[in-house]
Amino acid sequence: MPPHFLLNYYYNSYSGCPELHYSNKYMKTEVKDTIFSKERIINCRGRLLDLSTPAVMGILNITPDSFYDGGRYTNDDKIKQRIIEMVEQGADILDVGAYSSRPGAADIMENEEMRRLAPVLTLIRKLYPDIPVSVDTFRSGVARRVIKDFEADIINDISGGELDSKMFETAALLKVPYILMHMKGTPQNMTTQNYYENMLVEVMEYLAKKIEELNQFGVNDIIIDPGFGFAKNIEQNFQLLGRLRVFKIFEKPLLVGISRKSMIYKILKTGPEEALTGTAALNLMALQKGANILRVHDVKEAKQMIRLCEHLEEPPWLG
Repeated sequence: MPPHFLLNYYYNSYSGCPELHYSNKYMKTEVKDTIFSKERIINCRGRLLDLSTPAVMGILNITPDSFYDGGRYTNDDKIKQRIIEMVEQGADILDVGAYSSRPGAADIMENEEMRRLAPVLTLIRKLYPDIPVSVDTFRSGVARRVIKDFEADIINDISGGELDSKMFETAALLKVPYILMHMKGTPQNMTTQNYYENMLVEVMEYLAKKIEELNQFGVNDIIIDPGFGFAKNIEQNFQLLGRLRVFKIFEKPLLVGISRKSMIYKILKTGPEEALTGTAALNLMALQKGANILRVHDVKEAKQMIRLCEHLEEPPWLG
């Protein structure tokens, strides 16, 4: 049975941000305005990644149909150039995806997903043996192979285990960090799934239930992702961003992926190619509300923003 929160809002006089009081058997009973989380280190197969300063996850889509960079990195030379570029710009994690999750994306078979992933993961490990690598997949078979055979470090599952019932068990057996994202439906139909009685509460309850299930399997190194753009319209995405601080209650690292998404360019009446400034603005808001990992297409700009913020007396992620 899914957990049921006893939720009510209170107003934090310091930040002006609504928070939550709640009761739940595996969480604290109150959240105060302190540093985001005591859970700021993740273990990437023996390599510790400290998230006390936010990390930048560089996106490498090796798909022909992703919403922004689809088809750009299907050539070996361009893939290599992109990997080197992101690492030299300061990427803390590389996130490799071979299955497009844009709305309405074509479904592909598992063997095709692995065919795309295998040479790229081999190349990354040849170039950079120690950089943490995340693989964006909802398939337990793919997760097993990329971790065991290609030395990937993190499973990034957009479906929260909903599209493969063996994923949580697999993550436990592999003993790697698991990125738990909220989504309703599938990439093929999620644009029709953005109906909620209370969107924030439903996302919170979904994540709470999934965290409990993962813990029961023995997965404790969990990163949470509220799932911007996945079964959420523009208004809902901004509501989620405005209330992002409430996810501190989970005491898990928080990943935000809003890079060049339609919640930016549709409001600005441009396109993803012109959404860099908007992405930077919203990423700064995400840092102010507790984000630990920014998943981005533009590594250099994200790193520069974090580096500048570090020089403030109180960096925004400490607020």
